[in-house]
Amino acid sequence: MFAKTAVSSLVLAGALTTALASMAAAGPLTKAEVKAAMGAHKEKCFGVALKGQNDCAAGPGTTCQGTSTVDFQGNAWKFVNGGTCTSIVLPNGGHGTLKAM
Repeated sequence: MFAKTAVSSLVLAGALTTALASMAAAGPLTKAEVKAAMGAHKEKCFGVALKGQNDCAAGPGTTCQGTSTVDFQGNAWKFVNGGTCTSIVLPNGGHGTLKAM
């Protein structure tokens, strides 16, 4: 009986840790993170992020980083190497854009 309780406790602790880590990652990028990305010659590219993998600006009903609800959401952006955004080809034949779609 003790082993079953211990395993249940470990599963619960693991789930709680995962949930807290997800919430922490879903916060907005800090000014320092944005400054570092811009300093590394990155640019914001809209419409190229996969679901839940955007860097920020995911539109109404979302909080920010990691909250896009569909792949290639037009109002969610991801940092990409500078000068490459508009050359990224999307599955629908479109391209990444420097402005929200």
